[in-house]
Amino acid sequence: MSARVAMATAAPLVGDRGDGGAIPGADALRVGVVQFPGTLDDRDALRAVTLSGAQAVPLWHGDDSLSDVDAVILPGGFSYGDYLRCGAIARFAPLMTAVVDAAKGGMPVLGICNGFQVLCESHLLPGALIRNDHQRFICRDQELVMENTDTTWTRDYSTGETITIPLKNGEGGFVADPATLDQLEDEGLVVARYHGFNPNGSQRDIAGITNARGNVVGLMPHPEHAVEAGFGTDSANGMRAGVDGQGFFTSALRSLLSA
Repeated sequence: MSARVAMATAAPLVGDRGDGGAIPGADALRVGVVQFPGTLDDRDALRAVTLSGAQAVPLWHGDDSLSDVDAVILPGGFSYGDYLRCGAIARFAPLMTAVVDAAKGGMPVLGICNGFQVLCESHLLPGALIRNDHQRFICRDQELVMENTDTTWTRDYSTGETITIPLKNGEGGFVADPATLDQLEDEGLVVARYHGFNPNGSQRDIAGITNARGNVVGLMPHPEHAVEAGFGTDSANGMRAGVDGQGFFTSALRSLLSA
């Protein structure tokens, strides 16, 4: 049994990437999870935050205050029913004004799946997410190679590390103009790439990106679904034993505490 899986039974931290227990001081941190109409992974994200040792704070899209949180997660789902275009309406939610301002000021913001789409629509990240090239919804355990581990949300991973977390999307193909793609590559802003199989036709196998400051990350697969042994991905340690997603949440907490 790996150290990461062994620690997945401990409380409050569901896994460990080096310190052997809960992160000192994490219980004082507040991480908000935004709820839009049509959001469906907010509960999973809230639980991932709680299991990482921080306080999970639900945030309502219609409010205008971030309620003194230290970081924000835009979770997966179908915000506003994905009408018009995925994330296109959510970007105009009252709370997003505060999210955009906070992100520009350095607050850590993670967009997962639909949240990634919202970040792109809000111009916090470049590019766009379009319908999968095979025109079908896909749901699978997906391998990723971690490319940039200097961001607020990825510091607990190692560059070149391969992880497995769930993926589920119908419009997950990342696209951008050639100049933007080259800039992402040249500046090391690709956070993760699909490994072994490109599930949606994303250009250059891009699964996630970051802004230049490293505090805003968008990721198409779902780390919040791989944070608890018995409820994660299948792994060499057993069925549903994979907890590779936990590093995104513990990374943010360590980053905040070391700031």
